[in-house]
Amino acid sequence: MATKGIFQGLPWWVTWIAIPVLVLAVFGGLIMAVVGFVVWLVFKALLLVALVAGLIYLVRKFSSSSSSRGDW
Repeated sequence: MATKGIFQGLPWWVTWIAIPVLVLAVFGGLIMAVVGFVVWLVFKALLLVALVAGLIYLVRKFSSSSSSRGDW
């Protein structure tokens, strides 16, 4: 409720354009660092999932083909 009193007498463009631009100018580097870290983390997690899935696929493929032959 206190923020409505602060922004009440200002034009709309100050509230919706100038203030977000100032926030991005001040905290833009921090925001980009956080976003970059999250993207890096998601990429690493997807890479891990793909490698584990590939390993499981290869083990099942070779174990099923070797068990059908009956010998190692």
